[in-house]
Amino acid sequence: MRRKIPPTQALICFESSARHESFTKAAEELSLTQSAVCRQIANLEEFLDIQLFRRTRRGVKLTDAGQTYSRRIASRLDAVERDTLSVMGNQGTATLELALVPTFGTQWLLPRLGDFLRQHPQITVNLTNRTRPFLFADTEFDAAIYFGDGEWSGTQTHFLMKESPIPVCSPALIAPQHQLTPEQIAELPLLQQTTRPYAWRQWFAAVDMRVEHDLNGTRLELFSMLAQAAMHGLGVALIPPFLIRNELAEGRLISPCARSFDSANSYFLVIPERKAESAALLAFRDWLTAEAERYRLENS
Repeated sequence: MRRKIPPTQALICFESSARHESFTKAAEELSLTQSAVCRQIANLEEFLDIQLFRRTRRGVKLTDAGQTYSRRIASRLDAVERDTLSVMGNQGTATLELALVPTFGTQWLLPRLGDFLRQHPQITVNLTNRTRPFLFADTEFDAAIYFGDGEWSGTQTHFLMKESPIPVCSPALIAPQHQLTPEQIAELPLLQQTTRPYAWRQWFAAVDMRVEHDLNGTRLELFSMLAQAAMHGLGVALIPPFLIRNELAEGRLISPCARSFDSANSYFLVIPERKAESAALLAFRDWLTAEAERYRLENS
């Protein structure tokens, strides 16, 4: 069946005209005549059987349908351009598209990734933040690093490490004290992480406490945001030490009570079964699991 897709040139003219709300500026940007842009827009409106612009004495304005179509087309054209540049720039090489939880990526993976790239100069690794599970069939990702229970349908999962978060806060928040009991921590504002909604409840349970307000407090999505909030004295946060090594070493954050708890979840490398035989992915898997094992041994 023939696809119902307008000519690319018409879409490019429409996207530029919509962004500027001007056929004249679109023509200048695309090095075309204004009449050529107008013809492309007219042909597109005829193809769609929808009016995309209202002509006024002051120029053109997008219709409601034009605004909706413009938002969708702009993102599609951007994606086509990215894919085109990727193909042009990676001839003779393999590219891995990796989704990962952001703070783990910036604080643990990136400082080590150069070693993999030196060993495999023919492989390019692209990283994209994803904080929640998704369907690989709906994306272009080759693999993912995520925090969960290891159950992900249609995939192979490889254990990397546990999380073991500890309470951390700004020294100024509890000055002149440096250490606190769990009971004292319960009196502080508790910073919550959106993707770990019961973390504080689990921590208090590990020290045989039940705190009524353990689910209350400012919620932030990323560990990096939690760390910033804690450093600014907004409260105490539960963060794995390996994600805030510099902050702890420099004294910007301290742990007033170095107790942790055993979470049921861990970090995993997840590879969809349809990609399991990829030579580039196998090389990355072997390197990453070896790095994670080395880290676990060094910190056991």
